[in-house]
Amino acid sequence: MADGTYRRERRRALVACLLLLGAYFLVPLAYDPNAVRLVLRTIGTVVVVVTVAVAITRQVRDQLAPAAPSGEAATRSLIRLAVALVAGVLAFALGDYVIATNRAGEFVGLQTRVDALYFALSTITTVGYGDVHAQGQIARVVVCGQMLFSIGVIATGASIVVRQLAQQSRPGRR
Repeated sequence: MADGTYRRERRRALVACLLLLGAYFLVPLAYDPNAVRLVLRTIGTVVVVVTVAVAITRQVRDQLAPAAPSGEAATRSLIRLAVALVAGVLAFALGDYVIATNRAGEFVGLQTRVDALYFALSTITTVGYGDVHAQGQIARVVVCGQMLFSIGVIATGASIVVRQLAQQSRPGRR
């Protein structure tokens, strides 16, 4: 891939990640006691998480396939994987925030979107400081899913991104 095209792809990925982050902080999520709307929001959240999971899984599979893309296609695939990983983290953070704001007592220490993002990142990276944690049964079920997703999909995807970027940065590898 020509340097100009590679830079353009990286800029696109950065813009996509910034737009995802902006959407994460701006999407309205006010508490709503209406059970029907709460169910619809829950279904919407599940659909987003499943869509992101499928996108990440597809990108990981493409990277691990024996006939993995090479050259320009590999770079595009890698960039899509990185953006999908960011979307995955934000989807889980948003889900955690929705649970925390709609069901008091499900999470301890999770009150803002920054708290939710912090918790999602500490869970995905398996750091888990313990200052924010799941306390209720619903939150624990969701976090168990998040942990399994982290181990199976996020960790694999992140290791592929890091490995490929390291290989691309070595002299004579481009």
